[in-house]
Amino acid sequence: GHDIAKRQMSGFGGVVSFRIKGGLNEANDFFRKLKIFQLADSLGGVESLANYSALMTHDYFPADLRKKIGVTDNLIRLSIGIEHADDLTEDLGNALA
Repeated sequence: GHDIAKRQMSGFGGVVSFRIKGGLNEANDFFRKLKIFQLADSLGGVESLANYSALMTHDYFPADLRKKIGVTDNLIRLSIGIEHADDLTEDLGNALA
């Protein structure tokens, strides 16, 4: 979708998704270690937010449908807020370590 976004947008938003190694336990460990990113259902704020779609926004979907649409147990979604980039990078590094 990056090529389409480049054609359609004059800038990019601050929401990113990625998968960490592992599954439910590793995702929960990651979220527990975050200090700046706040766990939230909504990603629309000025503060940096983290979302665990498999247990939050898509929890009511059957597991096979979540897998089919890419909402896996190791999917992490982040909304980048107004905090200093170095602080956010450090927070993510610590949570991933």
